[in-house]
Amino acid sequence: MINLLRFLRVELHPEYKHLKEFLTSMPLRFHNNEGKVIYKGRNELRVFEYQGQEYVVKSFKKPILINRIVYGILRPTKAKRSYNNALELLHIGICTPQPIGYVNVRNGLFLNESYLVTLKSLCPYTWNDLFNKKFSCEEQVARATGRLTAQLHNHQLAHKDYGRGNILFSFESENNVHLELVDLNRMHRGPIDLVHGCKNLERLPATPQMHRWIAEEYAQARGFDVEKCYELIRAYRSTQSGKIDGKY
Repeated sequence: MINLLRFLRVELHPEYKHLKEFLTSMPLRFHNNEGKVIYKGRNELRVFEYQGQEYVVKSFKKPILINRIVYGILRPTKAKRSYNNALELLHIGICTPQPIGYVNVRNGLFLNESYLVTLKSLCPYTWNDLFNKKFSCEEQVARATGRLTAQLHNHQLAHKDYGRGNILFSFESENNVHLELVDLNRMHRGPIDLVHGCKNLERLPATPQMHRWIAEEYAQARGFDVEKCYELIRAYRSTQSGKIDGKY
């Protein structure tokens, strides 16, 4: 039986209008267990190949009942926020996998499903990989992260889930490191001072030396004192881990 109250909303990046059929088919594809699952937790990530290109699709967990109404009619869904935030980051020169579009599925006034579609990142590593094996580019990744964080904060933006799995990186050499940010549905907007800027790094594991590299680049880019940045970053991290982060 056809559900006349079911409403599907699709928004596509202007350069990817030809993928409307692919995005529209996403609820059915997930229902049929298509695609390769690369992460399954609160949300689910799958890789799809379509017309010779790989895409990552994030299926957001169905919200609790009251939030199904809130996201259904009052607030942007997590998929829509993620899409818009990705466009904003690209606009200010911060890399993230190219957003293709999003899909919201409503039953009446209730949000039922939501999906974000991006190009698959070419970055093979996450920040967490720095703790599993040795990289010759470790210092460069840490320094680039300090600069990227400062760039975000100088634009009055802060990633609210700035953790080990949400910074991706690749490198061709120690002097050619590339970073990308993912999981963008929660972003803080507003002025970010020294204290709040350093606190934003508290969920990112790092050794004292890695924190030193981050602090040097962050402080230089924002006109802060290096030692004060380093002390604050270390102090806030200690409240999360309770110990010095170990490696390998």
